[in-house]
Amino acid sequence: QVQLVESGGGLVQSGGSLRLSCRASGGIISIDDMAWYRQVSQNQRELVALMSSSGTTDYADSVKGRFTISRGDAENTVDLQMNSLKDEDTAVYYCKADGINARGYIYPHTEWGQGTQVTVSS
Repeated sequence: QVQLVESGGGLVQSGGSLRLSCRASGGIISIDDMAWYRQVSQNQRELVALMSSSGTTDYADSVKGRFTISRGDAENTVDLQMNSLKDEDTAVYYCKADGINARGYIYPHTEWGQGTQVTVSS
């Protein structure tokens, strides 16, 4: 079964840094793109950063210059380096994979991670 697991969240002071990691597993052959979202309301998730399989990236205006998405060292992993954190960055951050080609799944499959809490305090 396809599964995404995030790690690296925690409590940090304003101006500090955190590095989030996401690993996808479960008979995966390929993934078209992976992204980081954060929960901004009960029914809305905001796109924070996106990376396609070709290496193309996209960022929310609110995090440009502060956050960097990159391919992890392990296969099917992505990292999110967060610098100069602000109080308004506090949220649950979710990893999402789109266009998953995996054993036992009909392509394209989408999967979300369970989320990891990031809390920024002043």
